Amino acid sequence: MALQTADQNPRTGAQLPTAASPERAHSPALTLLAALLGFFLITLDVSVVNVALPSMADSLGAGMTGLQWVVDSYTLALAALMLSTGAFADRIGATKAYGIGVALFTAASVACGLAPDLATLTGARVLQGIGAAIVLPASLALVRRAFPDPARRARAVAAWAAGGSAATAFGPVAGGALTTAWDWRGIFFINVPFGLLALALLLRAPRFERRRTPLDLPGQIAATVALTAVAFAVIERGTVGVLAAVVAVVSAVVFVRVERRHEHPVVPLALFRNRTVAVMVATGAAVSVAFYGIVFVFSLFFQQVQGRSALAAGLMFLPMTGLIAVSNIVAGKLAGRYGPRLPMLIGQPLAVVGLLLLLFVGENSSTMMLALIMMPLAIGSALTVPPLTAAILDAVPAERAGLAAGVLNSARQVAGALSVAGFGVLVSGSFVAGLHVSVLIAAAFLAATGTATALLPRRG
Repeated sequence: MALQTADQNPRTGAQLPTAASPERAHSPALTLLAALLGFFLITLDVSVVNVALPSMADSLGAGMTGLQWVVDSYTLALAALMLSTGAFADRIGATKAYGIGVALFTAASVACGLAPDLATLTGARVLQGIGAAIVLPASLALVRRAFPDPARRARAVAAWAAGGSAATAFGPVAGGALTTAWDWRGIFFINVPFGLLALALLLRAPRFERRRTPLDLPGQIAATVALTAVAFAVIERGTVGVLAAVVAVVSAVVFVRVERRHEHPVVPLALFRNRTVAVMVATGAAVSVAFYGIVFVFSLFFQQVQGRSALAAGLMFLPMTGLIAVSNIVAGKLAGRYGPRLPMLIGQPLAVVGLLLLLFVGENSSTMMLALIMMPLAIGSALTVPPLTAAILDAVPAERAGLAAGVLNSARQVAGALSVAGFGVLVSGSFVAGLHVSVLIAAAFLAATGTATALLPRRG
């Protein structure tokens, strides 16, 4: 039988794999599995680290500020660089970008586990964040291209999100167990086998077309400086905080001017003229404030206020996080059948109710009460995230999937980092009072985005 010749993509002219090509046949299921594992890996790192923070504080002599930077050095690198790594994934191909990101993240995890002091750990966390920034939009771009049908894509995104949910559920327990049985270094070494497995799986995944989109280096630098300065302004006090605030404002102005003039901006401001995109980005940020900020605060509350062990603190999150994977699947089915708007209109109000219930938490709250009272927030968040992700991917052309994923997830990570910074400051005085103020702030954001979601037009 004669070998076939390579076809060309009618839009880009790029060659597509055929029987004559060394590329393997396209496998949506394999692509989804590879993307899911990458998301699992980088999400595991967040949920594992939170429970181990008090142990790090004891081992490295870190105070609240140091703990905030252990979390935010990773998150800010992830958030800032994801603005460019979405376009980077489109440019070199999602599969290649994914492999680079996973390799860097895995190597940086080893460096974190071997870190002799807080400064080294923080630097290694930045490297982890860079790797994660490459992995996340690349994994979503793989899903978007593998599932062109909106209904199948909604289910695929839900499965992808379930990978992160499984990591969220597994992370606190694993982190608590490793910290209790060994020490905090084990929470980073656990990333290594997952990283190697992801790289091995990638060898069986198909390759995708590339897009020669120039990178906006000035815009990326301005964004990175602005976001880092904002975190310094919130976390640090005194003269450093004031100077950081000034730098943040100046950098933000520079960023907007660069983006308006650059031919290929890192964040096309016109993207936000699409009402759906703007609301979904805001909603993703609000969910991150509610979920990641509250998990950070309660990780400290369980151990520092109630005196629980790291393992007990991890187990306290299990009922909450265990519901997320199931709720993600339900959200995907609802979004596939009714569109993303309906599950979001259920999820956001439920999360607000869950947050308001946390106002009843006190120093002597029982284990049963705490386990039950955190469930509505988990279910509401899980019903919201997969549909909003599918909605923003539906709202942009397929070739802009990497960019859209980068913008969405950058907003989510920035919001998560700022919530950790801000809530950490609030609880540094009276812990329970600061916790209650943090809860009210998160509830207000979600109530606002829930209203904006309700005002979006119905699908079809």
